[in-house]
Amino acid sequence: MDPSQDINLNSPNKGLGVDHSDSLAEVPVEGAVGNSVNPLPPGLTEEEAEELRTELMKVEEEINTLRQVLSAKERHAAELKRKLGLSPLNELRQNITKSWQDVQTSNAYKKTQETLSQAGQKTSAALTTVGSAITRRLGDMRALPFSNSFR
Repeated sequence: MDPSQDINLNSPNKGLGVDHSDSLAEVPVEGAVGNSVNPLPPGLTEEEAEELRTELMKVEEEINTLRQVLSAKERHAAELKRKLGLSPLNELRQNITKSWQDVQTSNAYKKTQETLSQAGQKTSAALTTVGSAITRRLGDMRALPFSNSFR
């Protein structure tokens, strides 16, 4: 495909110049070696097998066409990103920032944050109470004469 060729990216068939002749080589030819190597499954007539082969060939052609369209669209997207100055690193940063913002606005995060905040406040209050009790006890020990503190 000529890279300068104008491709209509909205149509899977326009401007692709798809050559389907190579797809026919993959379908076994009736008669010669095809049937002896791949016998028909039980309950399948030769006509049904031929219909299935034809349908398989069409589906494989569609798959190839879609791959080519996807490839063209990926190249077009990469070109647009390049023109916009978007590098993979910038995109990663933006994705991480957006993900973190999404996490922060989620209900689970908010509930966890509230729970941890309450736990932190309770722990702080408990440590303050313990600290006050220790300070008071040390103050009581200082008030006693030195010789009485070792009894």
